[in-house]
Amino acid sequence: MHGSASPGWLLVALCAATGAYCLLRMRSSVEEQRRAAGGEALMGFGMAAMAVPAAVFTPPTWVWPAYAAVFGAAGLRALWAARSGRHHLHHLVGAAAMVYMAVVMAGSPAHAHGHGASGTPLLTGMLLLYFAGYVLLTGVRLIPVVTVAGGGPGAPSVPAPGGGAGAGGRAGAGWGDRPELARACRLSMAIGMLAMLLPL
Repeated sequence: MHGSASPGWLLVALCAATGAYCLLRMRSSVEEQRRAAGGEALMGFGMAAMAVPAAVFTPPTWVWPAYAAVFGAAGLRALWAARSGRHHLHHLVGAAAMVYMAVVMAGSPAHAHGHGASGTPLLTGMLLLYFAGYVLLTGVRLIPVVTVAGGGPGAPSVPAPGGGAGAGGRAGAGWGDRPELARACRLSMAIGMLAMLLPL
């Protein structure tokens, strides 16, 4: 968080673009997707604001407790929603990571963003391991499968995720309802989270 300017601005752009796409996903006709997209939009924009280089803007001290409160509430909401689906546990971990970073930033002397801030090594390490594993697993899931294992020239094709009507996908699904785009969105935020946790 708040390291040198160039990587900081790249992180801001990545998180803001992801948050904007998640806002567009909130137009989905599926209620569960709208709810998930809303939480992910909050996460994307929150990460973008947190990643603004300190040379450009140093937030006042009250910002960090406000971050902790907002993402604490988002974490409680994700915990409640986890009763209906496991994927909400990822949202819970993301919200907990944001609360953790806000607490670290609040406790850092004189707004020493990035290199001066230090969190609990064990907790930082656990979060880094979680998000690194999530990035690898999600990246593998995004790789399209073209043919079945052991298939030859006559083997049936396996559709890539979110394929069109001819590939076994839904013909009427909007681009905001495509699961591979939602996964790519979560992958981008997990990469951003890794980048923000590394300096702690």
